[in-house]
Amino acid sequence: MQSISAARICPLCKCSSTVARPAQALGRPWLAPRYYGAVSGGGRNNRRTSSPSRMVLSDNVSRSPSSRFGRGRDSERPRRKIDGPFAAMNQTSFRGSREAHCRRPADRKEVVAMKMQSSLASVSYGHRTRMKENISGIESFDQLDLLPSVKTAITDEVLQGMVDIKPTPVQRLAIPALIGQDIGSSKKRNKTGGREEFLLAAETGSGKTLAYLVPIVNALKEAEAADPAIQKYRAYFDKQRAAMQEPDYTGPREFDPHPTAARPRVIVLVPSAELVDQVGAVAKKLSHSVKFKTDLFSANVAARIIQRNMYSPGGIDLIISTPHLLASMADSDPNILSRVTHLVIDEADSLLDRSFSPVTTSILDRALPSMKQLILCSATIPKRLDNYMATQFPDMVRITTPNLHAIPRRVQLGVVDVSKDPYRNNKNLACADAIWSIGKDAAQHEGSVVGEMDVKRIMVFVNEREKTQEVADFLVSKGIDAVALHRDTPDNRQSEMMDSFTTKDRLKTDAKPLTRPSNSGKRSLPNTKVMVATDLASRGIDTLAVRHVILYDVPHTTIDFIHRLGRAGRMGRRGRGVVLVGKDDRRDIVAEVRESMYMGQALI
Repeated sequence: MQSISAARICPLCKCSSTVARPAQALGRPWLAPRYYGAVSGGGRNNRRTSSPSRMVLSDNVSRSPSSRFGRGRDSERPRRKIDGPFAAMNQTSFRGSREAHCRRPADRKEVVAMKMQSSLASVSYGHRTRMKENISGIESFDQLDLLPSVKTAITDEVLQGMVDIKPTPVQRLAIPALIGQDIGSSKKRNKTGGREEFLLAAETGSGKTLAYLVPIVNALKEAEAADPAIQKYRAYFDKQRAAMQEPDYTGPREFDPHPTAARPRVIVLVPSAELVDQVGAVAKKLSHSVKFKTDLFSANVAARIIQRNMYSPGGIDLIISTPHLLASMADSDPNILSRVTHLVIDEADSLLDRSFSPVTTSILDRALPSMKQLILCSATIPKRLDNYMATQFPDMVRITTPNLHAIPRRVQLGVVDVSKDPYRNNKNLACADAIWSIGKDAAQHEGSVVGEMDVKRIMVFVNEREKTQEVADFLVSKGIDAVALHRDTPDNRQSEMMDSFTTKDRLKTDAKPLTRPSNSGKRSLPNTKVMVATDLASRGIDTLAVRHVILYDVPHTTIDFIHRLGRAGRMGRRGRGVVLVGKDDRRDIVAEVRESMYMGQALI
């Protein structure tokens, strides 16, 4: 009878009786996912309760968890208010019935369209207005409570050659908050057990690197002046150096190790060797006037040099590194993270994703005991990252700019229909034609020197790694100086290629044009360099020399739209993007992105 009754149990009831309990409830908290990139339970039955996709950006970036759901972890979410007679007037999305929401999409294309249309949400008008009011009163770096040496380094080293030196919006918001300066209605510092936590969320090319480097360097020097061990060492160093200069000195010719030897106080984590070099260049410029020791650790630096610099008797103050390299060093010597007071996680949406998160969080855990300030920085905030921060750092101060998740209006987007004549679905031909149209233009770019012509640099983005070399070879066959960049490219070669796209060259108008030698007398495009790359080159690289971006493939998500088009039009410069639309691409998505860019709105 038991077997018969068991056979008659409803399948739904049977499933509901075997639901697994959370790992925390079973007394095994170590089995619960710690980082935001952890894979949640899959399956068709779990879709409704699964975590949001990592490629869906959050629309609550500027709001702390307490302001969303109230104080405390057990606070309930506010219930939706009853719709009034005018509730649908400002509605931006369709609220269908339960049957409409449960209806399965007709095909995969519809699923992709739904994901792209909901991947970004605009910043509210009220939030934009408040942010603009907060930054309106800061017109100069002199208004900030920074050390004189730091101000000198900004104007004379980092921003040397600029006529009108003003802080960018993210710098006007972040620097006062990070140094604790109260300006108007700026966000107040919120300490958690003596540690401060900040999120810097700003659009690409907005100056986020200087926004976090300036405050931590300022804090570094203030802490150095108040550290009795460093002051004692300085007195010893001056006395020992004076004694060594005496003609009858017979003592040791070496100095004792500095208190910061192999014990850095500032760590900046970035996802790639190219970003290590880029952020390191800014830090090196600051160190010329501020006087602190900084080193760069990446695959481009030999292991013996990294070992020598880390354990140099002269000490080390600031390290810029990739997570895997620093984590491997910390595994062999955990004490190198014992005195870290400031930790910056740049490109946080990448470093806290599935591929980087275990290594990044291991560094974070080791540095937390001595940490005074944690800074997360990114241009795009996926909802998974937003939920991770709300859970792990509920009191984090969120600093967002008015144009977050929006492509600047100074970047224009053109569309080429590849399905029509003369291309007939040949994207290679359409790409080469677009590059020739840009390269043969004799008009000089905005801001160029009279009598000189800019060397045009164009970036072409594809979705698949295998496509990079194929497109680059085709462009070379058409007389275009093109190279392919992907993850299989050697690290040294990657840095060499990126260097040519982050510096700006000019030629005299009577100089011999730059071009790659052509075979059999074929025509070639002078003064133009092209890089065909995947999203490897779309994250954080300060490509000031790039004015044109070609999207060979339509990006999978609006996140990729933001980062790829963000390679052009950086630091207030104008730029232009061209997207090649084939017969299998979603034209409606491209049209929506283009319209949002024209209106200056965040992508929806």
